[in-house]
Amino acid sequence: MGCVFSLPEDRRDAAERAPTTRETSFIEKMKKTGKNIIVFYGSQTGTAEEFANRLSKDAQRYGMKGMAADPEEYDMGELSRLSEIENSLAIFCMATYGEGDPTDNAQDFYDWLQENDDEDLSGLNYTVFALGNKTYEHYNAMGKYVDKRLEELRAKRIFDLGLGDDDGNLEEDFISWREQFWPAICEHFGVEALGDDSSIRQYELQEHTDINMNKVYTGEIGRLKSFEVQKPPFDSKNPFLAPVTVNRRLNKAGDRHLMHLELDITGSKIRYESGDHVAVFPTNDSGLVNKLGHILGVDLDVVISLNNLDDESNKKHPFPCPTTYRTALTHYLDITHPPRTNVLYELAQYASDPKDQENMRKMASSSPEGKALYQSWVLDASRNILAILEDMPTLRPPIDHLCELMPRLQARYYSIASSSKVHPNSIHICAVVVEYKTKTGRMNKGVATNWLKNKLVSDNGHKSTVPMYIRKSQFRLPFKATNPVIMIGPGTGIAPFMGFIQERGWLKEQGKEVGETVMYFGCRHKNEDYLYQEELEEAEKNGVLTQLNVAFSRDQEQKVYVQHLLKNNKEDLWKLIHTENAHIYVCGDARNMAKDVQTTFHEIAEEMGGMVRTQATDYIKKLMTKGRYSQDVWS
Repeated sequence: MGCVFSLPEDRRDAAERAPTTRETSFIEKMKKTGKNIIVFYGSQTGTAEEFANRLSKDAQRYGMKGMAADPEEYDMGELSRLSEIENSLAIFCMATYGEGDPTDNAQDFYDWLQENDDEDLSGLNYTVFALGNKTYEHYNAMGKYVDKRLEELRAKRIFDLGLGDDDGNLEEDFISWREQFWPAICEHFGVEALGDDSSIRQYELQEHTDINMNKVYTGEIGRLKSFEVQKPPFDSKNPFLAPVTVNRRLNKAGDRHLMHLELDITGSKIRYESGDHVAVFPTNDSGLVNKLGHILGVDLDVVISLNNLDDESNKKHPFPCPTTYRTALTHYLDITHPPRTNVLYELAQYASDPKDQENMRKMASSSPEGKALYQSWVLDASRNILAILEDMPTLRPPIDHLCELMPRLQARYYSIASSSKVHPNSIHICAVVVEYKTKTGRMNKGVATNWLKNKLVSDNGHKSTVPMYIRKSQFRLPFKATNPVIMIGPGTGIAPFMGFIQERGWLKEQGKEVGETVMYFGCRHKNEDYLYQEELEEAEKNGVLTQLNVAFSRDQEQKVYVQHLLKNNKEDLWKLIHTENAHIYVCGDARNMAKDVQTTFHEIAEEMGGMVRTQATDYIKKLMTKGRYSQDVWS
């Protein structure tokens, strides 16, 4: 325990501080620091938090003072007191997660909004920017709800709800909204809209020449040394290092690499249910990190801290500090996604060629040609920060400013491919390695899947480990084992169903009466990527699977997908759904597959249930609200 006390209080990571010392009153904090704008974020993967930080930085440009805030850290019941602060405004950057749900950190706020009908927020000025994805059923549900609910509680909407679509161009949606938002705010408060264009640093660099290396972070997420001395409970702030006990290739041929991994959770006290997600914290490719160090001419092993210039901020550092540049670029920063426009804007000043400066600023503007340039040169070309530096030789920013601007590297979620009834001490993952050639001829590799692929069971006699925790989901087998289940999961969408099948098999062994268990799987070629073929055929032979339907899309002239097989079995499916209370589960690609499958169920309801299209869509919608049609999809 000694080391904890030797750190001065203000240097301790916010996550470590005892909740008693933390100020849960954002009103008091705003008064104390002279802030008039607070930007709350509901963020699962860090984007909404990024946007909130950008907006609070903007406030400074317009001569106001803003702070970004995590609703989980504050007493949201204080919103009604915001009128005590002159010219005050609350901005909400709210992402939607899963099936129209709030993000984990906004769950309590969401519950509070739902429960407090008599709350009077008439002194509250607010606006909402929502982050979502159009391929999902409940597009931007959380942002829309907050916007509508605050109005119901008599708060005053100062500017229209912004809708960001990550299936299109989320960055562009945000820029366009923000471009109109600030002038409106300035007008509302009677402030002159003179945006200051200079770059504003949020953190200052401190180099540690003489430091005890035991005080330096080496990749831990929360507590210093938490990877050496592991203490439950394990969660997103304190992941468990699970040894990899199996890592095998699933497909027999073809140029893709599909893999099955097993993580050992013995002794961790971690519990999971079939249908939950496992979150893993990957690290960046060391080759990529070294190239960044080389191109910027930096010794990556210097020990540094980036300290917030605002002493009152809850966020003392952008990532755990003190640490080295190498650790930050390897464990803490996202260096593979194409950078957002604010990064280009802030780095533009470091380009020695005025033309490059102009182009970088143009890409960050909302002018049509600027947007088009960003779309083509950055997004369509999939240029990450290294590619941008390579293709813009006059741009050589200081590495500390680069590290300040890069987003945090996020945990990746995988549907668990096992049942805790059968494997209480093991979590199975099924994933496909992502790699593709970009328009500039570079090879881009998915961070997490390539890192997992290289997690060999024994690495020079050492066990490979994966930092992980469990995220509970709503994707659950029916409470009554006698309910039939219809599982539709092509490709790696099979993952949660391996858990479901194991669990139904276990229930059968316990002598329970188990309803029909029907599987629809799809892949490209029977002799190439038929995942878990042996296990599935075995389950069918044992009667655990009462039906196994597999679509091989490319084994014949015309493509055959899971939805074609569903259509062929419409009589049987309709009987299961309409008269036997079956539960339907869909897992995998959201953009095409999940949509097509849903449309197929609409058609089946029309044809078999004698409904018109609107009745059929309502029928399926009702199944969803009753929890009988569940989706675990991604895009």
